[in-house]
Amino acid sequence: MKPGRADLIAIAVLITIVFTISAGCTGPAQQSQDSNAITEANESAANSSSLIFADPEFAFELRRTLGATYSGEADIGECLATASRIDEGDFESWYSEWKKTADAIRNAGDESLAAGHNVTAMEAYYRAATYYRTAEFFLHGNSTDPRIVETWEKSREAFRDALALDDVPYEIVEIPYENTTLPGYFYMVDDSGAPRPLLIIQTGFDGCQEELHPYAMEGIKRGYNVLTFEGPGQGEVIRVQHIPFRADWENVIEPVVDYALNRSDVDKDRIALWGISLGGYLAPRGAAYDPRITALIADGGTYDVGENLLRNLQEGGGEAANMTEEDLKEWLQTDPVEFNEAILEAMDNDTGTRWLNENGMFVFNVSTPAQFWAKWMDFSLAGIAENISCPTLVTAGAADHFDPDAEQAEELYDHLTCERELIIFSDEYGAGSHCQLGAFGQSFASKFDWLDEKMGMKG
Repeated sequence: MKPGRADLIAIAVLITIVFTISAGCTGPAQQSQDSNAITEANESAANSSSLIFADPEFAFELRRTLGATYSGEADIGECLATASRIDEGDFESWYSEWKKTADAIRNAGDESLAAGHNVTAMEAYYRAATYYRTAEFFLHGNSTDPRIVETWEKSREAFRDALALDDVPYEIVEIPYENTTLPGYFYMVDDSGAPRPLLIIQTGFDGCQEELHPYAMEGIKRGYNVLTFEGPGQGEVIRVQHIPFRADWENVIEPVVDYALNRSDVDKDRIALWGISLGGYLAPRGAAYDPRITALIADGGTYDVGENLLRNLQEGGGEAANMTEEDLKEWLQTDPVEFNEAILEAMDNDTGTRWLNENGMFVFNVSTPAQFWAKWMDFSLAGIAENISCPTLVTAGAADHFDPDAEQAEELYDHLTCERELIIFSDEYGAGSHCQLGAFGQSFASKFDWLDEKMGMKG
């Protein structure tokens, strides 16, 4: 059925509200699933997370960058000084100020290196890599903007220059995938070549694998070798190879695990998979088809994009409330002009909606919001989650604006038939945000402790 004009506006507004699927505790380890606690955490987060920006999307991305200070890959003063110069909601201002900071820190690193101060140079390069990555974040409204690849390359170059000065053994790897390769980093506890449990970590809707370095270093501390990679729609794969996202992520995970099993320094009986943000859908999708995965973290859990959207439409009433998920998907596939106009209008009035749809069109390599949403609706674990056989941890944040009330995470958890655990982080100590960004101490403690238990890595 075709919705009327009023319903089109309602759908656009509801999509604006629900960009829940983007990508995506009274004490640090004791979590609550109580809905009142979640509501209170959402309210407190709204008052506490803005810091410099009132705009929620800018505030969240600043928090994300500040979170890198936990691993020494950003610094608080540099972040706050940069943010204070940015015009609220202005994507160009965001780019120019973060780029200016990145250039300054990169140059400082070069000077330190030339003077023989290798540690200082390494630290500066890690920070510069973070700031270049932050600068590039809002550029995706024009997929042909040359600054996207230029700035991403500067970020990767700074990161690799830092790695070359660091003392953790690593390899830059290429993972065979269909008729090309996927980029990856393989980090090693030591250079002995001894087989060790492997932790595979992947990002989601808007990340690059260099941002996963703090996770990898936490894994190294605990005795894991760590493999990070980028798949279709992510990092280098979308920016340089122009390969867009795909919903059937099992076809990505399979060659990644194949690659890992061909290495002599991997314990073939202990391979864990950790998916972050939209990786909370992608990793479970891969694990459902690959019994070689022995432990899984869905961080945060995502079950069904279309179902979540449809539920909100039904609650909104009107003629659109009678649409089925298939109706909605088929209608979006017609690329309706009215829908695109309504979404574009919403994008003009909301920074988060603008970013979501611009990035969505970029990573799916499509030209309209309707085309993006039609493809995104394929991202579903309905009838698939039950096939996951390994122990699984599903996480959520009580104040996560991408998954209000942890609905997606709880739905994934409810459909699992394997050994499972659900952790919902409250915001009492700042861990309620999306993927616990800005609270890595609590995040790593809970998630790695669970993983160590399942992988036999205690102590």
